[in-house]
Amino acid sequence: MSTKYDAIKKRLRGSIAPVITPFKVNGDIDFKKQSELIEFQIENGTHAISVTGTSGEPSSLTTEERVQVMENAIKTINGRIPFAPGTGSTNHDETMYVTKKAEEMGADAAMVIVPYYNKPNQEALYDHFKTVADSVDIPIIIYNIPGRTAQNMEVKTMARLVKDCPNIVGAKESNKDFEHVNRVLLNCGRDFLLFSGIELLCYPMLAIGGAGSISATANVEPKKVAEMHNAWEEGDIKRAQDLHFELMNLNDVLFKDTNPAPVKAALGMMGMIEPVLRRPMGLPSDALQEEIRDTLVKYGKIEKIASV
Repeated sequence: MSTKYDAIKKRLRGSIAPVITPFKVNGDIDFKKQSELIEFQIENGTHAISVTGTSGEPSSLTTEERVQVMENAIKTINGRIPFAPGTGSTNHDETMYVTKKAEEMGADAAMVIVPYYNKPNQEALYDHFKTVADSVDIPIIIYNIPGRTAQNMEVKTMARLVKDCPNIVGAKESNKDFEHVNRVLLNCGRDFLLFSGIELLCYPMLAIGGAGSISATANVEPKKVAEMHNAWEEGDIKRAQDLHFELMNLNDVLFKDTNPAPVKAALGMMGMIEPVLRRPMGLPSDALQEEIRDTLVKYGKIEKIASV
């Protein structure tokens, strides 16, 4: 059955880069750097942009800072590719406020995370998401990341929401249970937009009919992440598989500490940002930073430092 959301559903596919929030040395948001990072993504073929999701350190931002990051992003994108910011929170009223702000500024969709820390039960999750979805008229992407939230949205809950809320059009599944994600498509409909948030499942998700990925690795290697999706869409399965395995070592090292700490360390080594995270987050250990540096050299992202 066709809906008024079909047009954006056709565009909201491929690599949606979850762009980090760059900070200055003093901890202030660096909006100029944020714009540069978004331009870097667009120049390298990224299909859509998200901000203030997990990679954007939303819990370290004030509510108004989240809105400012979103506003700067949509101004920079200027309609060139879709924009789907993360608007969810552990606080229901904040989620409502930020999601409505996303709608007001013209975002193409909003990504709403399963509330973290407070672990609502399935009925409470349904009520939270339905209330948010009913309050706006833009597409909603459910963000299910049990490793961060300590609560998994069950397939039956997601399917119920999809049935009752026409603007819930997809989900970012950061769920290592591949049986679960298969059942999401089975129960929510094959046209449901299923995005992988687990880097090693980005390619397998395409094979079962997924719409793409929202991968933190795209911050560092946007071109190859986007190319994997392009190759799949063009029917070049071998190329897509090759890129999947080519990216694996980079994916691994970028998740040896809590995201986005390794990503920010890598972008700092690449000279793209000041590698600053707001407390309580911090940079990876010296040993891991050295491993990240060696990996970036192997991927041709930086040059090897000559030994003295």
